[in-house]
Amino acid sequence: MLFGLANAPSIFIRLMNHILCAYIGKFIVVYFDDILMYSKSLDKHVTHFKAIFDVLRKEKLYANIQKCTFCTNEITFLGYVINDKGIHVDQEKVKVIKEWPKPTSVSDVRSFHGLASFYRRFIKDFSTIIALNA
Repeated sequence: MLFGLANAPSIFIRLMNHILCAYIGKFIVVYFDDILMYSKSLDKHVTHFKAIFDVLRKEKLYANIQKCTFCTNEITFLGYVINDKGIHVDQEKVKVIKEWPKPTSVSDVRSFHGLASFYRRFIKDFSTIIALNA
């Protein structure tokens, strides 16, 4: 946010949730200034684009076209890869976890645990593995 405004991110996300509330959970997900739109067909996708762009135009909010991705079957969003087969682990994040240096202090262990915990839902018996290796 510009000029280091206090509370600006929370106010902006509230604005986005307010102006797009009719579409959230139906065909979009909003996280700060990211709008992820999903559709079952290209025709529906175009209809959804028009609806979202109409709202943004009305509210005088503009997209940075260089940061936009349109009509794709797969996207990386908030550390996950999302495609028509579901939600998956981002392999770049897995690489970071695998290459993490061996912890040498309690603080290092906590840092690694926090990082690895992000993907706990994809790891069977995550808590048991962590407990056995702690």
